[in-house]
Amino acid sequence: MSDHGPSIKDNEQYEALREDGMPKSKAAAIANANGGDRQKTGRKGGKSSPYEKWTKDELYDRAQELDIENRSQMTKDELIEALRSS
Repeated sequence: MSDHGPSIKDNEQYEALREDGMPKSKAAAIANANGGDRQKTGRKGGKSSPYEKWTKDELYDRAQELDIENRSQMTKDELIEALRSS
C-alpha cells in the first residue's frame, strides 16, 4: 500500500476505490469523509462555514485534496464553484 500524502486520510480505502476505477477526486473525497475512521462514515458531521467565509488558501487546499484540475489558476469564486460541483 502506498502513502498518498497528508491529503488522503485513509490510504487503504483510497487505493481500493481507485482499483475499482473510481476517479481520484471522488476516491479522495470518500477516503477523507471520515478522517480515516470508516466506522463513522455516513454519520452527520460538524457544521462547516460556507465556502464564501473560507480563505482562498483554504479553498485551494480543499481543491487539492479533491484533485481538482487547474486549481492554481482559479479565483476564489471559481474555486468555490469547482468545489460545489465536485
